[in-house]
Amino acid sequence: MSDGAGDGVIRVAVVDDQALVRMGLTTLLETEDDTELAGEAADGKAGVDLVRRTKPDVVLMDIRMPVLDGLAALREITSDPSLAEVKVIVLTTFELDEYVFEALRGGASGFVLKDSPPEELLHAIRVVADGASLLSPSVTRRVIEQFSARDVPASAPHPELARLTEREREIVAWVATGRSNDEIAAELVVSPATVRTHVSRAMVKLHARDRAQLVVFAVQSGLTLPG
Repeated sequence: MSDGAGDGVIRVAVVDDQALVRMGLTTLLETEDDTELAGEAADGKAGVDLVRRTKPDVVLMDIRMPVLDGLAALREITSDPSLAEVKVIVLTTFELDEYVFEALRGGASGFVLKDSPPEELLHAIRVVADGASLLSPSVTRRVIEQFSARDVPASAPHPELARLTEREREIVAWVATGRSNDEIAAELVVSPATVRTHVSRAMVKLHARDRAQLVVFAVQSGLTLPG
């Protein structure tokens, strides 16, 4: 997290073109002891400027916005080395949003439905701020379905894939099913700490920003579970 989170408070920027949505989100953030508003913006360009100026820990980013849409704004943020610690959560109107796959490829760390209960949104912010990603199994399945339906080769291996050990490849394939570390550990009869170690090593070798990007790499590389 960025320097502002050193006291345990997560600084959050809100980027959405709907004033009522921004108001609801900012009010929610201000009611919690561990979150605070870093700023708000009504379009993608203003959002990118806000993020560069304030360097929040987490950005809540809408997709459909004027001037610069959320996908373009997301790519600008994730491609800027000075913003490497900033995590972006994409706000969607429904879980099967047509832009989910592109947002994942662009470096989004998670997705939250706009009509989610407040506690779910706060949970997402905390998970992502802690360096994890928020990717439900249903979203993962949709990503794989979208990828399979595209006119692209079924297998486009990541250039660093050969650096993974067989166990790391297997773990990455499990990650791509949307399962948590605890669930993967139960399947493989190993400890969650062992799974976390393999996931961390795979992320380093594949230069993945977070767990969500591992899913994209696994899908693009055609990694599947054995058998």
